[in-house]
Amino acid sequence: MLPKDPVMLLSYVNTQLRDHYKDLESFCGDQDINEEELRAKLRMIDYEYDPETNQFI
Repeated sequence: MLPKDPVMLLSYVNTQLRDHYKDLESFCGDQDINEEELRAKLRMIDYEYDPETNQFI
């Protein structure tokens, strides 16, 4: 289950991306998460996914 708080969500997702996944698509597919919804939630706190660093910045 993903954290509801956007800042906690950011921390969780970035940790997962860093430690276990090569990209956001792999993470979302493995976790059965809608990628666009995740991007929208993190965009609300001014974070965008950067494929070069494989994290939300």
